[in-house]
Parts: sequence; structure tokens; C-alpha cells
Amino acid sequence: MRRDVHVTAADIARLAGVGRAAVSNWRRRHDDFPEPVGGTSTSPAFSLAEIREWLRGHAEGRDLPPDEWLWQDLRTTVDDDDLADLIADLGAFLVYVRHEADDWDRLSAETDEEVARELPARVRAACAETVSAEAFPETVPATRVPLVRSIARLAAERGVRDTFEFLRERYFEVHTRRVYSTPAEIVTLTLDLVGDGFGSVLDPACGSGRILGRALERSPGARLLGQDVDPVAARLTAVRLALRCDNARIRPGDSLRADAFPGELVDAVVCNPPFNDRNWGYEELTADPRWEYGLPPRVEPELAWVQHALAHLAPGGVAVLLMPPAVASRRSGRRIRSQLLRRGALRAVVALPQGAVPNVAVGLTLWILRQPAEGGTPSHVLMVDTSGRPDDYAGVTVEAWREFGAGRELDEPGVSRSVPLVDLLDEDVDLTPARYLSTAADDLSQERIAGARSRLADVLRTVSRLLPSAAAPPDELALVPLPELVRRGMLVLEQQTPARPGAVPPRGAPVLTVEDVLEDRPATGTAEHAGARPILTRPGDVVVPQVVTAPVARVLTKGDALLGPYLSLLRPDPEVLDPDFLAGFLCASVNVRHYTSMSSRYRVDVRRAELPLLPMEEQRRYGEAFRRLAEFRSALREAAVLGEDLASLVAEGLTHGAVRPHE
Repeated sequence: MRRDVHVTAADIARLAGVGRAAVSNWRRRHDDFPEPVGGTSTSPAFSLAEIREWLRGHAEGRDLPPDEWLWQDLRTTVDDDDLADLIADLGAFLVYVRHEADDWDRLSAETDEEVARELPARVRAACAETVSAEAFPETVPATRVPLVRSIARLAAERGVRDTFEFLRERYFEVHTRRVYSTPAEIVTLTLDLVGDGFGSVLDPACGSGRILGRALERSPGARLLGQDVDPVAARLTAVRLALRCDNARIRPGDSLRADAFPGELVDAVVCNPPFNDRNWGYEELTADPRWEYGLPPRVEPELAWVQHALAHLAPGGVAVLLMPPAVASRRSGRRIRSQLLRRGALRAVVALPQGAVPNVAVGLTLWILRQPAEGGTPSHVLMVDTSGRPDDYAGVTVEAWREFGAGRELDEPGVSRSVPLVDLLDEDVDLTPARYLSTAADDLSQERIAGARSRLADVLRTVSRLLPSAAAPPDELALVPLPELVRRGMLVLEQQTPARPGAVPPRGAPVLTVEDVLEDRPATGTAEHAGARPILTRPGDVVVPQVVTAPVARVLTKGDALLGPYLSLLRPDPEVLDPDFLAGFLCASVNVRHYTSMSSRYRVDVRRAELPLLPMEEQRRYGEAFRRLAEFRSALREAAVLGEDLASLVAEGLTHGAVRPHE
């Protein structure tokens, strides 16, 4: 029995093959258009069954998109919790079609009952080597066969790979928290550091499989190994790769607690492991043979992943891991860092610019490791800091690594340096790249130092002027749920999602991205960064990223940009709601408790926020206070950076002889 599900206006537009505005027009013009059955006034939800009936009666000769109808059919077939498993099952069927197209042509001519009886064994046999022998159910009801036939028809039109990609992307679009994908730019950089010609690669936290998919493009014949703790993500990735090659093995499970590939050695390990996971298996794994460089402390799961990667590297193999910067300097990990250096395993540490990995408040690092081979311990380690080169950080990193690998000694002030091993092996074994980079001697003049002092003094005066003050409130603030403000017409709420695969991006206006909001900068995105529907921003709009390390709400001073994916836009009526007042309360602790914690990040659903209803004059006073606090924080950050730079300049000037102490 099919179940009824809810669809949004955006879903209806896709089902009809029209724009979102056409759906709004239909609601106004047609009295028989179905009434909402849920959602909110600004984002209503409708019954799929009613919409299906209405669209079929008003299609007016238009061809309705078969892929979108198929997707909605899947949603009506199983509960949301089982949807990913159904997509994986259908993906396994597509693997069978890829390998046995003629066999399916013959079988599909039979009755539904005959197909249901014969199909499971054939699919499981086709998937045994590439996915798993259990990739498909042992039995299939005859009532499920029409859905299988629909998938086969779509695959005949679009191809098996594109059909599965469509279903997979649709699933992750709805279930954005199910899996995290490493940014494409970081994936490209890590594989550039590995280099060409690798014959095998492992990703022990493969997630959506982006790294392994790109590795396959780089080296089509390479053997691909992957594992992920999320069994659904592992199944989907296994099918995705099986539709592209026959040399991938993806397994579910916790790589640290239950390694799926014990004893397997590969040419490369590339991984974006989970950060700050205190429940990584310390108690169970104290005697694990992988800890060749020392037992990872309970608070250092990242050093467990480093040694897991080294345990799977063949001699001379390369591993590149994305790491939080604190791993380079925590005292608890200094002994393992020392051993990694002494035995020649750690070859480079690269500091990435803040924002290179979205929704992470700090600049992450890349650790490049090699499995030591015969021939002694290398005498130098490469340190690279690209924080000052956000526009070309990848090129800077790859060039430095290649030069270092060619045996050249590097010393580009402020960017890269080949650091003697002995300089790193002090009491702290701090591997933060910036500590070891030199400053150009001709840039240490007394005039430059005086200029830095002057800039810092100006900022400190600004900090003093902005010191916050506040008075005691007369009464406790009564909070009102944000949906109630929407219902009263005090603001409009829009939430953007990614564009569907293959959609034609709009041209013209720049796209406001999550990174733009976090950096408090104008829109920099291009048409390729556009969301599912065109939402044009206006001055006074409040924009909130949907996944962040700490909630952020920006009041836009400029408009005419398209709202990018993973952003929520709140448009207050300026006559009754002050934008800065709204933004300040959205980020306050009173609302943070309503948002969903995701380890080191928050999933921000602004619909759960609350704020007080105050007279406009009082709102504006709050808004002014929030603006001053934002300026205060910004000035403090700038003062910290300028102060650190000044201290470094003076120290370098003294040691290089460019300046001397006052008498």
C-alpha cells in the first residue's frame, strides 16, 4: 500500500517541470488547487496524492519529468528511515543491469511474479565481487517489481550511473545531516599531494565516497578500498563506485574498532577523519598492534587515525589526512609526534586558510606522511602556512611539496620552509607551521615596525571606545516562537537547498555563499554555486548558515545577490522588526539551546528560535547594542592579529640585526 507524503512548492515545480513562480500563480488562479496540509504560511506542505491528481488534470499536454515522479514514488513506497536502503537496493539492481543488460532484457519480458522470483539471486551474484553478496534482498514481493521496471526504464534513458546519482543526490538533499562530504577543492589538493600513478588507495572514513571517486578519475585502474561507520553511507558509496568500476571494495564499520582490511597495504591513504571524537575506542584498543608510534591518548583520536593510515601504507606509500590544528601542539600527543618525526613518517604539515573547509571556525591542516622505507631518516620536514594565500593555497602547497620532494631546500618567508628535524624535537614538539617560517630580513625595518605599532594603537583605541556596557532590565523578557512572527506577517522566512544535478544555473547576479556569510563579505559565488531556486537578497535581510561551529546571523547591507545553498534568509518588516535586533537574538544562547548539536558543529533551524516582542524604539536600542558588540569582537580579533604580528616583527628584527633594543 502506498503512503501519502508531503511535498513543498519546490517539489511541485519539479514534478511539473516549471519554475517556483508558476506554482504560486496556480495557487492564486485555480480554486481547485489543493490546500496545504502542513508546513508554514511561507513554506506550506501539500499532499502528494492530491498534487498528483491535480497535475494530471492540468498538464495541458506537457511532458512531466519522469525522474521527479519516480523519486516521489520511492518516497511513497517506504518510510523515510528505510528510504536509503531502498535506494541502495535499487542501485544494486542497476549494477546487475550494468553487467547483465541482455539477461535483464530477457527476464523483464516475464511476469512480475516470475521477475520477483528470479531477480534476487541474479542481482546478488552480479554484486558479489563489487558491492557484497548481501547487496540485494533475498526475496522481493511482486508488488515491488513495477518500481524496478520504472528504474530500468529511466536507466535506459539516462544511463545507470546518472540514474543512481539522481536518486542519491535527491536523498542527501532531503537528509543533509546523513553524511558530510569533503569539499571538492580539498579532495583535489590531497590527491595532487599523493601524485599520479598510484595503484591502490584507501579512505577509512569514506562517507559519500567523494575522495575515492576522484581517485578513480585520476587512476582508472587503481584498487579502491573504503570503510565508513555509517552502514547506509557505505552501501550507497559501494554501489556508486560499482557503477563506475569493478575494482572497489567498500565496507561498513568503525575503521578503528573493526578494521575491514587488516593486513592490506596500499600506495596511498587519503582521509578526512572525524574530529574530537572521545569515544574512539581507547579502552578496547590499548594493545592494538597499529600503535607502532605510541598509544594515542584518549583525547587524541586524530593520532589514532594517523597510525591507522600508516599501518595500511606500503613502504614508500603516501598518506594525506585533514586534521584540526590543535593536533600539532597538544601536550598529550607530543611523544607520538616525536616518534613520527624521529622515524621519518611525518614529512610535511600544511596550514590551510580559514574558510578552505566551510563551516569550520579555524583553519585546518594537512598532514603528509610516508611509510618509512630503507635508507635512513630524512633530515628535514616541510612546513607550509597558506593562511595568507587564500586565493591560491592549493597551488602554493603542491609546488612546495614537489620542490621539497625533489630535494630542494625551501625557505620562502612567511609561506614555506624545509625545517631541520633537530629544530622540531624540543620539549613541546609543536608542529604548527607558522612557528618555523622565516621573515624576510629586508622587511624588518624600523619604519615597518613603527607602522605596525601605530596600527595596533589605533585598533586598541577602537576597542576601548567600544567596551560594552548594559543596564539592568526592568522585567524578564517574554519570548515568542519565530513561526508566530511569520504568521503575523512580521517577517518572511526562506530556506535554500542545493540545486538538483543537471539543473541549468541562473546567470547574472553573484551568489551569496555560506563562506561569504561567515567571512562577512559581499557575495562571491558564481552560477555554479546557486541554490535550488532563485531567491534575491535585499538590504536589511538577515542570513543564517544552516550548519556552523557557532551560530552566525548577518544583516545584509547590500542586496541583489542570489541566496546560496545551506542558508536561511529572514526578511523582517522594518516597520515592526529591527534586523539587528533579530540577528542578535538568533545567535544568543537562549536560542543556541534550540539548535541541534553535531559533534563540533550545530545544525541551525531558525524556525525553532524565539525572541521577545518589544516596541520598535526598544528594538532599535537592542539592535544598536548588538552592532557595537559585533564591532567590538571584530576589533578584538584584529588587535590580536596585529599584536601577534608586531611581536613577531620585533623579535625577528632583533634577531636579524635590523633593529636593536632602546637604551
